[in-house]
Amino acid sequence: MLHTHLHLNNVQFLSSHSSPSLFPLPSSKFSTVPFPTPIRRRTSFSTLRFRSFTRRLRNSSTNDVQLNETEQKKPVNRAYPFHEIEPKWQRFWDEFCTFRTPDDDDIDTSKPKYYILDMFPYPSGAGLHVGHPLGYTATDILARFKRMQGYNVLHPMGWDAFGLPAEQYAIQTGTHPKLTTVTNINRFTSQLKSLGFSYDWDREISTIEPEYYKWTQWIFLQLLKRGLAYQAEVPVNWCPALGTVLANEEVIDGVSERGGHPVVRKPMRQWMLKITAYADRLLEDLDDLDWPESVKEMQRNWIGRSEGAELEFCILDGDGKERDTQITVYTTRPDTIFGATYLVVAPEHSLISSLISTAQSKHVEDYIDLASKKSDLERTELQKEKTGVFTGCYAKNPANGEAIPIWVADYVLGSYGTGAIMAVPAHDSRDYEFALKYDIPIRWVVMPDDKSIAESGKAFPGEGIIANSSNTLMGLDINGLRSKEAALQVIDWAEKSGNGKRKVNYKLRDWLFARQRYWGEPIPVIFLDDSGETVPLDETELPLILPELDDFSPTGTGEPPLAKAVSWVKTTDRLSGRPATRETNTMPQWAGSCWYYLRFMDPNNSKELVDKEKERYWGPVDVYVGGAEHAVLHLLYARFWHKVLFDIGVVSTKEPFQCVINQGIILGEVQYMACRDEDGNLISADSTNMLNEHNLERISEEKVTKSGDSFVLKENPDIRILARAHKMSKSRGNVVNPDDVISEYGADSLRLYEMFMGPLRDSKTWNTSGIEGVHRFLGRTWRLIVGLPLSDGTFKDRTVSVDEEPTIEQLRCLHKCIAKVTEEIEGTRFNTGISAMMEFLNAAYKWDKHPRSVVEAFVLLLSPYAPHMAEELWSRLGHTKSLAYEPFPKANPAYLKDTTVVLPVQINGKTRGTIQVEETCTEEDAFALASRDEKLSKYLDGQSIRKRIYVPGKILNVVLDRKNIKIGVQ
Repeated sequence: MLHTHLHLNNVQFLSSHSSPSLFPLPSSKFSTVPFPTPIRRRTSFSTLRFRSFTRRLRNSSTNDVQLNETEQKKPVNRAYPFHEIEPKWQRFWDEFCTFRTPDDDDIDTSKPKYYILDMFPYPSGAGLHVGHPLGYTATDILARFKRMQGYNVLHPMGWDAFGLPAEQYAIQTGTHPKLTTVTNINRFTSQLKSLGFSYDWDREISTIEPEYYKWTQWIFLQLLKRGLAYQAEVPVNWCPALGTVLANEEVIDGVSERGGHPVVRKPMRQWMLKITAYADRLLEDLDDLDWPESVKEMQRNWIGRSEGAELEFCILDGDGKERDTQITVYTTRPDTIFGATYLVVAPEHSLISSLISTAQSKHVEDYIDLASKKSDLERTELQKEKTGVFTGCYAKNPANGEAIPIWVADYVLGSYGTGAIMAVPAHDSRDYEFALKYDIPIRWVVMPDDKSIAESGKAFPGEGIIANSSNTLMGLDINGLRSKEAALQVIDWAEKSGNGKRKVNYKLRDWLFARQRYWGEPIPVIFLDDSGETVPLDETELPLILPELDDFSPTGTGEPPLAKAVSWVKTTDRLSGRPATRETNTMPQWAGSCWYYLRFMDPNNSKELVDKEKERYWGPVDVYVGGAEHAVLHLLYARFWHKVLFDIGVVSTKEPFQCVINQGIILGEVQYMACRDEDGNLISADSTNMLNEHNLERISEEKVTKSGDSFVLKENPDIRILARAHKMSKSRGNVVNPDDVISEYGADSLRLYEMFMGPLRDSKTWNTSGIEGVHRFLGRTWRLIVGLPLSDGTFKDRTVSVDEEPTIEQLRCLHKCIAKVTEEIEGTRFNTGISAMMEFLNAAYKWDKHPRSVVEAFVLLLSPYAPHMAEELWSRLGHTKSLAYEPFPKANPAYLKDTTVVLPVQINGKTRGTIQVEETCTEEDAFALASRDEKLSKYLDGQSIRKRIYVPGKILNVVLDRKNIKIGVQ
């Protein structure tokens, strides 16, 4: 695309478009009250309308802001009138739909696009705390910046609104979850708008709306058609007392989080999605993504591709003879097969009943019952003590013919590999601990290159030289080989002898895609009553709408709450007319968030998920910002669905998100804790390992002082205090509400502070007093441009800028700022971009006059960070349109070169100071600068000068007439 460069009073701008027209007030899609139908086409916006709007707001005595009685009675001293400015411009943006992304008919597709997206928020009842706007502010800065650079920007917002919290609240209060969710959405929307984020609210979507989840159901049908959705018996967390299935996060130490009731693992029919079919593609395509390496590594580990072998171990009967049954194990270390001294099967292994001897029956059954009460996470925790029970049965090691015992242990999961392992205690730390505990033989078969390791008394999991690994009868000898070569030879032997085969395995499991809950997307299938056959709904029957229920509580039978909607559950097959029953499980919360980024491209399309032309233009998402907690599941599931949609021709790209940025966490304010002993006396907190919450006491910041690297009590410096910052939570009482901060300092100050706290990707500690610094910066910016307040505390409508050409020094200062701010926004180093603007402001305060062209450029630089103030200043500078689409200033390289030098100044041959001059500075100009210098002027004032010696760029030596030298000056 060709850009045109505009020069305005020596300030160069990058422009590819004219200022936009502005738009009428949009409707609120999820409000319970009616709104006028939004006008979707871009309308012309006249200068007269703009002036009328701004005049109407300025003339209002309170700017339509409802002040409480205290504010009306007592004047509030503010650094600048943000309480008037911010509501004014938020209403302006709403009324004229300033940030609406054009539809197909209006958009100029010859321009570059920029799709920037925040991770879909869940609208909780608590609303936002100050940690949430961190990522939202960063994306808003980028969106505003790219608009000003001439990009078509897609910057939408919506709601991942199905979920467990709303359903739990509904069970407790009887309030329908939709009412709760809509209330929460309205609360979130109000808070986001109060921060001035430039979202296109015309594209707002919510996963709970049938118009949206119609297409979630459609995607499920495509998965079903391609064999990627299936049903299976899967162990779930069943709570008999509550009569319901619980999510993993609802189970703590084997009991329900709500009520503390026992929870057991039991098999239940569930829908599964075959994400494992895409394992290799999900792994390989990570390499081309601009994602944090840590996130890509987490996904690689979660997919867990490994190459190894499946080996067959024959089960032996009581006489030591081989049965017809074999146990298949998967191993990544076939080179250690001679060191396998026992097998372990998972408690849920399909062969477990055939492995138990009569003598061990009771022990094994009790152990299996105990294991059923544990989650997979508890069972596989590395630090926990390993437990198991001998089944009473043996298997034959195929490599050496030895009979080895078969144990059942919960650290092996039935869902991973084959649900059975060959245990090599000498070369696996987990197997080693187990073998020591139960007195099982340990045989070394891999010799490390460092001989001292073999004598350490610990397992050696590494590679080395194979030993004790030969059996001529079995036809296998790998002694003396390196581990990798030995592994290949064992696999070749296993395949030739029928004892196993080469195998690629994955840690990744198929996706459990069902919830025994009400508040979720209905699954669009029915089951024929006479045959049990699964029949998918026809696409014309979508959306399958979630029925209204008055009772959302669990059934107590294991059936989902939807089973209570009898008239909805009982149906007939559309084609055959046979009686049928609807699926009563619902989709998990992940479903709606797997594809929402596509719907933002085309939110009102009732005929297809997304228009192909729109998807080709807007896809993929250029920048996707959210928390690192979504690094695996959400991103992996979204990638899986996207690849399926790519395969069926719905999308044109292999990946949904080209660049992912994880913002850091904002921790609560530092809490100071003193420690008391058992007698209640204050003691120094020298060792946090010996402390617990019962003997800690909160101390106010005023009573604490810094001493070296520690904090101590002011009144007794011998008492060391703990200083801690925690993640914000209600339970800790450290949540900071952004509404309170906005009320006291303004939204622009909050935005600026969150960006100034440190690098976007780092975690930071909130400090309310820290916001005062950026608030002062905005106040100084306001006074520099608008001037000092009048006697009544108000400000003039215009500015104090002058219509004069800027000096070379002013242009240099400006363009260095432009270059730095541009570079730092593009690099998402927003904190250093703010520092550059602060440096410019400090320099500008030293100028006698402030040329309009310089001031305007600075206001445009500030606008992505502090849009409310920037819009107001832009208006006061005489402009009749919003600055949202004004060209972003572009640095002129000519002004970036540092052409000044530090010139030493001598008086009678003795250096008395220095001055900064241009390289081409004349002798007269250099002398004039020296005469005005505060330090040098005392040597020159009133003195008779004999001569001046000037070497350009090197030195200025002023030789005085000694007869007139003031006594005492030298």
